[in-house]
Amino acid sequence: MIIKNPGFKMGYNSITNFNDLPWYDKFNTKMNFGILLLAKNDCYNFNEPLEKAILLMTGTVELVWSLNHDNNNISFNKIVSRTSIWHENPWCLHLPKSYNVNIKSLSEKSELALISTLNEKDFLPKLYGPNDCQTEERGKGILQETSTRLVRTIFDDSNAPLSNLVLGEVINLPGKWSSYPPHKHEMPELYHYRFLPEQGFGFSMLEEDTVQVHNGDTVLIFNQWHSQTSAPGYAMYYIWSIRHLDNKRYGPKSNTPYFDPKHEWTMNKDNQDKIFNLKL
Repeated sequence: MIIKNPGFKMGYNSITNFNDLPWYDKFNTKMNFGILLLAKNDCYNFNEPLEKAILLMTGTVELVWSLNHDNNNISFNKIVSRTSIWHENPWCLHLPKSYNVNIKSLSEKSELALISTLNEKDFLPKLYGPNDCQTEERGKGILQETSTRLVRTIFDDSNAPLSNLVLGEVINLPGKWSSYPPHKHEMPELYHYRFLPEQGFGFSMLEEDTVQVHNGDTVLIFNQWHSQTSAPGYAMYYIWSIRHLDNKRYGPKSNTPYFDPKHEWTMNKDNQDKIFNLKL
């Protein structure tokens, strides 16, 4: 399922809301996701009683987070800055439902992604900085480098075991594939895309369907084989967010994701000589 970019306005732009469908509907992402645009000195108070992730895409912002209880003055603040989603690892503030956060833009324009979900478990707030991000160059040395990409995992089950979310970013190199080989998992997932240059495009595979994606589009994935590619000449960035299920969490402990057995052989370095190679 694809949600086309409606043209983001200043303020909060909602893309998915889990209250739009019954919680156990198979097409409910179980996540609220949206893009926040702020001009200089604009503020946004994110105070819903939900687990929250505030991902800075570009700009300079002051984050002030505090316990969401009356007569409690415990609060923290940090100024963070990011000039490029392409060349810099992210800043991301991760909060339990008991905290709210005020976001103030200190630059002419700031852009953030806001993700939230139900979670009754309490955990300590965490501000993930660029050095905390697990950055991997996946696909290197196989498939004639056609699926080489940069995967940034901000938090998952390994470093946020009480969270109900997994969050990261991918830099998909021009003309190459990512999320490859095709894989699936029961947990709902979303991808939010940006392109460089912005007029670029790519394709997202959802089972037997393929959708063309452009700057600012969002794809929702519900237990489907999925993979994607960017057009030659255009780098593709996307945020990926997964919602753990109540009875099963995404990650190695549940043997997720599952790779399509027809294509899993391509991951094996010993099989690379089976791949057609015509040197022009």
